[in-house]
Order: sequence, then structure tokens, then C-alpha cells
Amino acid sequence: MPKMKSNRAAAKRFKISGTGKAMRGHSGLRHGMVGKARDRKRRLVGSEMVAEADQARVLRMLGRR
Repeated sequence: MPKMKSNRAAAKRFKISGTGKAMRGHSGLRHGMVGKARDRKRRLVGSEMVAEADQARVLRMLGRR
């Protein structure tokens, strides 16, 4: 049986947390920094959990389920 291949687009966008859940980055930090407030940009830094409704789909794309 051939190896399972993960979706490469998803692999670049999501990471797996220590507990096995998918993490995502915030949107809105690619361009247009001049027009955004400093505290807004600071709030968008970092990552958070993918919504519970999307967890199974994202993990399947990453070859985890």
C-alpha cells in the first residue's frame, strides 16, 4: 500500500499542537500594516486552535485521521 500524502497547502498553513489539535495563524498580517493600529497587529500575532467544526477536516488533510 502506498504512503499517505498530506495536503501540502494545508501543511504550510496548520501546525499540530502537543495535544494533537490543529493550530492556525491569524489573518490580516500580510500587508497594509501602516493602516492598522499597533495593538491590533499585536493581537494578531501568534496562533490559536482551529474551530472544532473544522478540526476533523484539517487533520484529515494533514494525514492524522
